[in-house]
Amino acid sequence: MMVAAAGFLPAFAVAQDDPGKATLGKISVAVIYATNGDPSVAGDRFKPVSDALKARLRQEGRLRFDHYRLLGEDFQPLFRSYENWAQPLKPSDEVLVRFEARSRPTAGSMRLDLELWLSRKKILKTDALVETGRPLLVLGPEWRGGRLIISVGLAAKEDPSHE
Repeated sequence: MMVAAAGFLPAFAVAQDDPGKATLGKISVAVIYATNGDPSVAGDRFKPVSDALKARLRQEGRLRFDHYRLLGEDFQPLFRSYENWAQPLKPSDEVLVRFEARSRPTAGSMRLDLELWLSRKKILKTDALVETGRPLLVLGPEWRGGRLIISVGLAAKEDPSHE
């Protein structure tokens, strides 16, 4: 009788789901190169950002530049009770974003504990409201005659390319 009970417990433990791993949505993290000079110094393989993002960037005085190039992007699930990491310049770990849910999502927004790490040093820690279609924009360090901009937002749920 004891042997049968011992065989049952591991199967029962595996069958239970961890409620902390419930996915609340996806976070989009992008690194953008912004410059008033020649954008080709970033490299030929990097494409200009979308017109909508360019318009949003130009609304912010300190983020207004002539040219913007998307250097990298990462989409990561947002778990209910776990720390999450995004690495938008894979395989490099020069830019990392740590995020953790602070509240339940509302229609199109989520409050997060957010940390920005550059060169393995935490440079920003904040409580931020991130939204679908309106990412949080952080002016980063100088790079190749321009600046890096880090964008963090909720990824649109209906976009199948980010599944």
